[in-house]
Amino acid sequence: MADEWNRKTPIGLTAIIDKLGLKIPYPATRSEVVFGTRKTTVTGTQVLEQYPRIYEPPEGIAGQLRFALRYEPVDLRVYKAAFTQMERADLEVWIQSEPNGIFARRAWYLYELLTGKILNVPDLESGRYIDLLDEDLHIVGAPTRVRRQRVFDNLLGSKDYCPLIRRTEKLKIDFDKNLAERAKTLVSGVDPGVLKRAVHYLFTKETKSSFAIEGEAPSKDRTERFVAALMRAEEFDPFRKGSLIELQNAIVDPRYAQSDWRDVQVFIGSISPDYSQEVHFVCPKPEDVGSLMSGWMSMMIKLLDPESTVHPVCSAAAAAFGFVFVHPFLDGNGRIHRFLVHNVLARRGFTPQGVLFPVSAAMLRDTGAYDRALESFSSPIQPFVQYAMNADEQMVVSNETADLYRYFDATTQTEYLFDCIEDAIRRDLRAELDFLKFRDAAVKAVMEIVDMPNQRAALLVRMIHQNNGKLLEEKRQQFAELTDEEIGKIVSAIQSVNDAIVGGRQPQELPELPESTVIAKIEPLGERERGPAERESAGEIPSAARDLFKDSG
Repeated sequence: MADEWNRKTPIGLTAIIDKLGLKIPYPATRSEVVFGTRKTTVTGTQVLEQYPRIYEPPEGIAGQLRFALRYEPVDLRVYKAAFTQMERADLEVWIQSEPNGIFARRAWYLYELLTGKILNVPDLESGRYIDLLDEDLHIVGAPTRVRRQRVFDNLLGSKDYCPLIRRTEKLKIDFDKNLAERAKTLVSGVDPGVLKRAVHYLFTKETKSSFAIEGEAPSKDRTERFVAALMRAEEFDPFRKGSLIELQNAIVDPRYAQSDWRDVQVFIGSISPDYSQEVHFVCPKPEDVGSLMSGWMSMMIKLLDPESTVHPVCSAAAAAFGFVFVHPFLDGNGRIHRFLVHNVLARRGFTPQGVLFPVSAAMLRDTGAYDRALESFSSPIQPFVQYAMNADEQMVVSNETADLYRYFDATTQTEYLFDCIEDAIRRDLRAELDFLKFRDAAVKAVMEIVDMPNQRAALLVRMIHQNNGKLLEEKRQQFAELTDEEIGKIVSAIQSVNDAIVGGRQPQELPELPESTVIAKIEPLGERERGPAERESAGEIPSAARDLFKDSG
């Protein structure tokens, strides 16, 4: 009896994978029936749904499909693989028995969409239209009316390429934070000159951080070219292959510029102590890249439609991470991936006009989270890619893998991108605006005490600010013309400016944000710009974070 009480039986998509022996990863949400009550357990990126025995579906694949379409988030990988393997007649019998049923119609439409085959079921002539994806469980796209099954196809993409995003509790909280409005409030009323200087710094910081993720310190020319691309991000057209190739050519060394998608197999890996290749991620086969990118570009048309109701951050995550997982070029994929975040956010009006959130800097600050976001995609599919290395250390993939990349759960990446954007707004955008307001106000205060040249006043402010409100004795000699009394007044004035900005006496300029940045902890401008490169050269950025976005193979 005790064994019976502890028995757990997989149901839904998990049961379908087991019963059909499908060679694909399990979905992020797995269901089972148990003796006991309804329970949900979230462990990292995985969700376990436990149901009482009364929920156990009848024998057969059709019963498991019905349960999955009623209670579980959709996983297109599982459905396509299952429809390819299962007996078509079993599906037809179920649908013919209840052609107007919500879940039968969803299965019917998905079968014909994903396989391209037509079931022996007549068109529905009447009845209300139903949504393919349940909006309570998924982030949904604009609905397309399908007359045959009387279904609204609200997928984010198409049969050619389609990530899915589950509507998790975290995402609901992220939506309610209204980050776009917070950022717009933050920059509203800021002096145009201050904002212009802040934007220049943020664009440069994003560029250097994006290169540092891949372990590179770009030349001045490459930095300027990437900054120029970022400044035109809103104008960039990701729907055209030519645009993406032009962008790749603009940001890589001219010797590695391409005129087409890659035509060789690539992988992300590292060298083991015995000099053998250690493979972390196998990219799609070169013969699959063209169809995957065509599907990706079609998805981009939907996501960037001015009428789209998909949250801009969800669109940016699906676009940017989807691109880098396909890895269509031999070089530049990671930088284009991060560029696409800005492209989508700008085109969807999420970022204030002309402003950029340096998400790459946020990624560098927590490379562990970066690793987890990447590995939540790469690790589950790795066991299902069959490959071998030839004598020249060239990889050959022997099985069909396109659907592993064509359909994926982008929930973890979306949650992660929300965190990066919030961090960039709070710690970079706000910090830079605060710093520049502080610097300008402090210089003005110094010059009201002593009428000195602007650049000299700025130097004095920087020296005092760098040393937490004091002027070091060895620096004091540089300002020998000032009396001790004047230095004392200047130090007090700078502290007063700092207190005014940090202490909340300008609430109209500093809207409330979580964990507000303290101006006294802001590093000087020059030092902040060197931060990512210094961390990289010191080996503080874990190799896994670099490898997964580094072009290799």
